[in-house]
Amino acid sequence: MKMYLISDNIDTQTGMRLAGVDGVVVHEREELRTALETALADKEIGILLLTEKFGREFPEIVDEVKLHHKVPLIVEIPDRHGTGRKPDFITSYVNEAIGLKL
Repeated sequence: MKMYLISDNIDTQTGMRLAGVDGVVVHEREELRTALETALADKEIGILLLTEKFGREFPEIVDEVKLHHKVPLIVEIPDRHGTGRKPDFITSYVNEAIGLKL
């Protein structure tokens, strides 16, 4: 299985290519939809990396893929501008998921 990147900027794609991960740069809603369909059709892709911007701007598209496809695993990664997450997002996630206060 391989990894594949769908990014909103060339810098992230360049960095991932240096690490051996192929990918594509898209900017618009339909470009993202087409790139996701292409990636889902490739059965060798096991991990699909998306920059966090897509999760913020087009959550319905990203959530639809996450809910209806077991493979590939979709991982949202920060881009060159950093992460949009709060510093304690992991703690908040655990609190929300299992009700355990850390």
